[in-house]
Amino acid sequence: MTATRADLLALTPDALAALTNRGLLKRAAKAVDAGDGPVVGVEPDGTLTGEHPDGVRTRIGPGAALDAADCDCGAPGACRHVLTLVLAYQAAAGSPAGPAAGPGAPPTPAPTAPAGDVPPAAPAVLDWSPGTFGDDEIEALIGSRALALARRTHRRGFSALVRRPGAADPAPLVELPSCTVRFLVPHQLGYAHTAAAPGAHQEAVALAVWACRVADETAPGAPEIRVEVGGGAVVSAGGSGLEAALDLADEVLLEGAVNSAGLAGAFAVVRRDLEAANLRWPLLALDDLAGQLTAYRERSAHYHPERVADLLAELHARHRAVTGAATGPRTRVLGTEEAAETPLRRVRLTGLGCRITGTAEDRTAEVFLAQADSATVLVLRHRWPVAEGTDPTGPELAGRRVGGSTVGALAAGNLVTESAARSAAHRVRLATRRIAATTVSPSSGGWRSLPDGLVVRDLAGLAATLEALPPRLIRPRVDAEAFRVVEIAEVRGIGYRPGDQRLDAVVADAAGGTATVSAVHRGVCPGALDALAGALRGERGRPRFVSGAVHRTRGGLVVAPAAVAVEGAVVVPDLAEGDDRGHLAAGTDARVDELGAAVDAALGLLAELAHRGVRHLPPTFPQRLRAAGRVLAGVGLRRSADAVEEVAAGLGVDPAAVSGPWVDAQIRLSVTADRR
Repeated sequence: MTATRADLLALTPDALAALTNRGLLKRAAKAVDAGDGPVVGVEPDGTLTGEHPDGVRTRIGPGAALDAADCDCGAPGACRHVLTLVLAYQAAAGSPAGPAAGPGAPPTPAPTAPAGDVPPAAPAVLDWSPGTFGDDEIEALIGSRALALARRTHRRGFSALVRRPGAADPAPLVELPSCTVRFLVPHQLGYAHTAAAPGAHQEAVALAVWACRVADETAPGAPEIRVEVGGGAVVSAGGSGLEAALDLADEVLLEGAVNSAGLAGAFAVVRRDLEAANLRWPLLALDDLAGQLTAYRERSAHYHPERVADLLAELHARHRAVTGAATGPRTRVLGTEEAAETPLRRVRLTGLGCRITGTAEDRTAEVFLAQADSATVLVLRHRWPVAEGTDPTGPELAGRRVGGSTVGALAAGNLVTESAARSAAHRVRLATRRIAATTVSPSSGGWRSLPDGLVVRDLAGLAATLEALPPRLIRPRVDAEAFRVVEIAEVRGIGYRPGDQRLDAVVADAAGGTATVSAVHRGVCPGALDALAGALRGERGRPRFVSGAVHRTRGGLVVAPAAVAVEGAVVVPDLAEGDDRGHLAAGTDARVDELGAAVDAALGLLAELAHRGVRHLPPTFPQRLRAAGRVLAGVGLRRSADAVEEVAAGLGVDPAAVSGPWVDAQIRLSVTADRR
């Protein structure tokens, strides 16, 4: 061989699987191990050539990524012949998957396996940054048009999470709002990998490089840092861009949800302006508010006055967060960098369970899917109308098809698809196209391989992380934000509270930290509690993990379970057969939460005000508010009590001036409720 392809020598098995798929990689590895690999050659310019036993010829040009290889077999992208050639070249060079210092670096000796079953030491991690790539290199790879699109996004500003190379993952990683970019080969920009479809892939590579530059300037030694990139061209002129939305929210508050029928035109105008300004999170909040008002007019069970109040306060909270004295980053608070939807070219997702909800009108399934390379959870949501005279439950919905597969298979399986699109809110949509294959295979519950950002092994550390989060009203509006996979070292107790129809189980991590897995009986999931109790008791094998949304309370962490991984299987309670009439041991009575009851009562009154409208309240309403304020003061929440009193005082003076005090009280109580 006359030249060395350091880029190909640096490709680890994980990197090769990311660039192609594990099935092809296994086939290629078997061929090389069996001696059926190609005859390998390297031309003077660095082109790698291979002649395969079946007569196929493959060429990988110098500096070319695998999907740009030339292969006689005619398969698009990186085929098994390309993979076999790379593995055969690595074997001949004696160094698969070692980090390379750059182009022209010599191959390193193959690692020697120690005696016994001890695996060889992991290769050294090369300390390098994609931020060293220049814009000329980016343009040469992605083209001038894609670079111009990326610069437009840069001018608006965006947020990114940068993770530097480490023992867990030697590839630098940048988590963008729409996708994740990994730089698989040191100093080789052509091996930047993302699940985004070709149209979005090129722009994402440029944005990821620029994020790395900012990270290198801001915190060069930090293993992980969130950075705000660009945005210099955004001039807020002291405003947020939400002023028209706030006026509309105030009008809803004054007239109430019950008198909002004439506001549809105003909602359309404000929505158009938010869309044009790409204020993604306020836009989603406005859409939700419009949906709630429509639900009220249609007398739908999806209408909730508390939700209306929450959305009105959210619009004001996001405005205040970017215009007040302690302003937050616009990109995070307003979602200015978010694309409405990003198509994904090939993505691997792991089913983490399902949540079934329903009303008399419809049933909704939310399937939670882990995207391992970005350490995020995506939500596949589907709603079915309920036909007259039917009452479908979880077990029946498990057989309904979504995106070509059943809900049950998706919730407890491994999905590989070329037809997915990911929204800004981390919702995933699966198209059903013949040319875009989707395959689902059963999962054995091996969630240990999921990234640390998803798998929780330290419950105390998770509690501290949740405590440090900004208030919910100004965080990015992503579904399953608090969804985690908790590794179970021990189940310490399971108890059923008949009065609440609630099952509580205490689980512990290896260090002794605890969380409560808590589920309430629902008619749409009649067998859920029995299935959950059986899985945690070990009836189908020792419980290894529990997945679900995690939140903090004064008593610790609480997990709303979506699935339990036992030895060799995944149990999804909401889809389980049964009627919850099994033997559930009674637990101790729950402690009365006086603080929570006081907060909930006050929030209920503020929601009633938004429902009725300030201009249409009965004369006794201020007295009811003052009574709720006295209860708040009695449990020690004096500032919340004062805020409620200001609302009551304003009602008797000038209804038009009530908006400010109402927003103050609603935000304060909402934050208190989230952190209690």
